Amino acid sequence: MIVAAALPLVAEYGAAVTTSRIARAAGIGEGTIFRAFKDKDELLDACVAEAVGTDHVLRELASISLDEPLAARLAEAAEALRAHMERMGTVVGALHASGHRRGRGIGLGSRDGEAPLPDSRGGEAAPPDRRAGETPPPDSRAQSVTALRNAVIELLEPDRAAFRLSPEKVAAAFLALLFTRLQTPAPVPEADAPLTPDELIAVLLHGTLNAPGSA
Repeated sequence: MIVAAALPLVAEYGAAVTTSRIARAAGIGEGTIFRAFKDKDELLDACVAEAVGTDHVLRELASISLDEPLAARLAEAAEALRAHMERMGTVVGALHASGHRRGRGIGLGSRDGEAPLPDSRGGEAAPPDRRAGETPPPDSRAQSVTALRNAVIELLEPDRAAFRLSPEKVAAAFLALLFTRLQTPAPVPEADAPLTPDELIAVLLHGTLNAPGSA
C-alpha cells in the first residue's frame, strides 16, 4: 500500500518527495512508514524494485483474452508493455535526476540507477520482484526475459498453425520490434518516427511488401 501510494509521487518529485506527503497519499500516519522501512532511502529503493519488477505487466498480459483476434491481442500486449516501460523509466529517471543513487543492483544492465534497457532479443532487463537493495541473483535478468517472452508466446499459441515461424521466434521478434520502438528518442523527424503499434503489428504479421497484384 505504501509503495503503491509513493510511486506516482516519486515519479513527480523524485528523491525530493517527503515521507509526510507519501503518508497523506497512503492515508496513514508518517510513523507507519518508518515501521515498514528503516528510512526514506529504503522506501525509494522499494519503489524502484516495484517499478522495474515484471509482476504487474505479466498479470496484464495474462488477462488478455485468447478469444480475441490475434492483432487485437498483440495490440493489448504492446500497450501493456509500453505502460510498463514508461512507468519504469519515469520512476527510475526521476530518482536518478534528483540524485538518488542507491539500489543500483535492482536493474541489471543499468548505470547508476538509470532505467534498465531491453536486451537485443526483445527481452526486458528488469529482474523479478525482490527485497529492496538486495543484489539480484545472476540469472534474474534471464528469468525476466523468459517470463515476458513466455507471456507473449501464450498469446500467440491459438494461432500457432498460421505462423511460418514458431511462436517462440514470433514472440522474440515482437518484443524486439516493440522495445526498439520504445527506445527511439523523441522528438524525431517524421520520416524517422518509430512505427505506431498498429504498423508494428502489421509488419510482424504481414511484412512490408504489398500483396501480389495490389501495387
